[in-house]
Amino acid sequence: MARVTIDGRRIEIALGSTILSALDRAEISIPHLCHDRRLAPIGACRSCLVEVAGTARPMPACTTPIIDGMIVTTHSPALETGRREILEMFARRIPSDLGPSRLLNAMHAYDLDHELTGEPNPALVDDSHPYIRVDMNKCIDCFLCERICRDLQGQDTWHAAWRGGDLRLVPDTGSPLGNSSCVSCGACADACPSGAIEDRSLAGLGRPERFTRTTCPYCGVGCELEVGTKDDRIVQVRPVLDAPVNKGHLCVKGRYAFGFVDAPDRVAAPMIRDGDRWRTVSWDDAIAHVAERLAAIHASAGPDAIGVLGSARATNEDNYVTQKLARVVLGTNNVDCCARVCHAPSAAALSAMLGTGASTGSFDDIEAARTIVVIGANSTESHPIIGDRIRQAARRGASLIVIDPRRTELAAIADLHLRPRPGTDLPLLQAIARVLFDQDLIDHAFVGDRVTGLDELRACVTAWPPDRAAALCGIDADAIREVARRIAVDRPAVFFHGLGVTEHVQGTETVMNIVNLALLTGNIGAAGNGVHPLRGQNNVQGAAHMGCEPNHLTGYVLASAGRERFERVWQSAIPTRPGLDLIEMIDAADGGRLKALWAIGYDLLLTNPEAERTRRALGKLELVVVQDLFLNETARALGTVFLPAASSFEHDGTFMNAERRVQRVRAAIAPRGESRPDWQIVCAVAAAMGHREGFAFASAREIWDEVRQVWPAGAGMSYERLEGGGLQWPCPTDDHPGTPRLHAGAFARAKTAALAVTEYRPSAESCDADYPFALTTGRRLYQFNAGTMTGRTDNVAFQPGDVVEMSAADAARLELGDGDPVRLSSRHGEAQLPVAVSDRVRDGELFATFHTADVFLNRLIGPGRDAITHTPEYKRTAVRVARS
Repeated sequence: MARVTIDGRRIEIALGSTILSALDRAEISIPHLCHDRRLAPIGACRSCLVEVAGTARPMPACTTPIIDGMIVTTHSPALETGRREILEMFARRIPSDLGPSRLLNAMHAYDLDHELTGEPNPALVDDSHPYIRVDMNKCIDCFLCERICRDLQGQDTWHAAWRGGDLRLVPDTGSPLGNSSCVSCGACADACPSGAIEDRSLAGLGRPERFTRTTCPYCGVGCELEVGTKDDRIVQVRPVLDAPVNKGHLCVKGRYAFGFVDAPDRVAAPMIRDGDRWRTVSWDDAIAHVAERLAAIHASAGPDAIGVLGSARATNEDNYVTQKLARVVLGTNNVDCCARVCHAPSAAALSAMLGTGASTGSFDDIEAARTIVVIGANSTESHPIIGDRIRQAARRGASLIVIDPRRTELAAIADLHLRPRPGTDLPLLQAIARVLFDQDLIDHAFVGDRVTGLDELRACVTAWPPDRAAALCGIDADAIREVARRIAVDRPAVFFHGLGVTEHVQGTETVMNIVNLALLTGNIGAAGNGVHPLRGQNNVQGAAHMGCEPNHLTGYVLASAGRERFERVWQSAIPTRPGLDLIEMIDAADGGRLKALWAIGYDLLLTNPEAERTRRALGKLELVVVQDLFLNETARALGTVFLPAASSFEHDGTFMNAERRVQRVRAAIAPRGESRPDWQIVCAVAAAMGHREGFAFASAREIWDEVRQVWPAGAGMSYERLEGGGLQWPCPTDDHPGTPRLHAGAFARAKTAALAVTEYRPSAESCDADYPFALTTGRRLYQFNAGTMTGRTDNVAFQPGDVVEMSAADAARLELGDGDPVRLSSRHGEAQLPVAVSDRVRDGELFATFHTADVFLNRLIGPGRDAITHTPEYKRTAVRVARS
């Protein structure tokens, strides 16, 4: 620590801090117009000059490091004169309509408001962007927008250009911002000190009266937000600057896609269907109806005729009481969540091999890695903040390897981009392992101490020399050899994978082969290495971990292993019969064995494979309870009861992100209409069915405290300890710091881990003359999953509907152009959508999004399933294309 004197006050601050940091600590305010704490300081504007005893001239506070014994003066007459001159220069340029900003604050402080005399130029106003307003009449040439776009987002949208003899900051295309490369992250609006770049919502909805810290309701990265509200409405969202995950950054969804909370079709009250019409009812009537119907079906068909689906969009507390209701009140293990259709293979593979079905490390491993492997994940669009961090790591010199059929943004800048044909990842990974053996690239010290099954795996991968795998996968054999060399030599190496790996018939086994590579090269258990599933939804990790899976209780403990502890805490027996997972529930409904289904925050019909079979199966049920914000496609077509839920902006709780971090969720606004938090709805039904005592929670905090009783690895994570940036489990005691990294000295169940031996089985989705194209599906930046939330925001201006990407050669051969409507037909169904001619896909391969109900892309998806987890084969479907 250093002791410094500032304006006569003695303070202590860490060595290496800047004078400006010391001023912040001492709550001494001076202008600092070109500074943003997320960027390296440059001291360009000179507004933060201070006097330091022993120096000949004033020093910029933002760039000058603290030295022990330093004496600083911040407001001497000479400094004040200099600052006033700088601000007067700006005032002569800027019009009088300067709004609330750091610059206006400085003008107030120096009584210069009346000197804002610049002549406004309408040509410098740009209203082309749905979320960001640009008025360069207010620009002070601080270049923060250019720097933060480049150094934080990595997008390079803003550039300095000479226009008519004046320096101007303009979008990269030279055209309006709405037509540029801008990805709408809002970082430039955040950083701008003058309001030259500003969130449009501030003009339309007003300035926030207060901010509430919470966690993003979209992907599994777990970005923390400051939600600004006025008159009980969200008017602005900005990033938490000290958040450990997003580090002061957000993507377009987290920052701007909050308008769904007040969408006009938000359901405000419970409803029961009468024939083809919905009838609004009171909560008492809705709860009584659900309880009576469930009790009747339980009595007539047994507990296992009922299924319950938790929600990846709901909190841990919501999901905990959901699975508790299934087991204690209904007496069934028929409980699941949408992890089934995305990362269940990751959890199964990591659990089987390493003993813990979750990420082995932290997102901070990105910055520590020398080699980053991204396989089957379009992270700049599906997990943008992680994608941005990976892109910046690559710019700083990390070796980037992308394995993906498409040419994604990261693939375009990668050192190596391998483009395997969809469904051939497993032989590719085994060929990489073969090279590790053949070239003696194994980490023998690590393997000898921590790994078993080496000879068995060596024998297995002998079948996949690089040349054979290259021919099957459609890639270069030397690229396979180079990947092996880099992950073994340029260490530490970290592996990120997404649904492009898991949503296949061998998804679990493919993840096992990623783990094999990490084990063979010693890339487990240390900074900068490990295996990281990029979880899709905000709380999909937490929903499964809270016990919304048929075979696992809270803490992802097998029901057979945790039964005694849970029965003691719950004071109730839990069923021993095996439960059905989501896919098996649909099978059972189609077969007449399942009679009722309660789906919370999950548009089952729109997102499941074999859409028409799903529709038929749900149509056979006697009771379909849908609990959501909107009448989703499941509710619209087949629901019998609708229970309106509060959004995560409207209630308290916790989420668990993809790096095992539990973070607080806090209510920023009141629930809309009569909507209620999911846990309150579930507990009300439990009470109506005679189980009031076990569900008499007064708050989300009380639920979490019970979670800590049944989950030893989370016992140390009280709400108080989660207030800052959350904690990563295991965190078993109140003084435990959390666990950023697993498997450092031993694996969860033993010191050693066994390598997995698997055999490649080709998909039944083979292309032929009738179905010549291989279709894969995925997300795009501006829409999210079924579009339930993003489809009700201005994000639709960027991506109004689904498209199918096709190579230029294929489009020319079929005489198709951009925007032409086509009909995709598979062996299972049809869908119609427009073509987007793209260089991202290869000839013979297609990529389509699945966000809109009018396309209903999952009509095309067939019955293929992962043999271990039943995860559907979304990522390979044989189709043909015809002009609509």
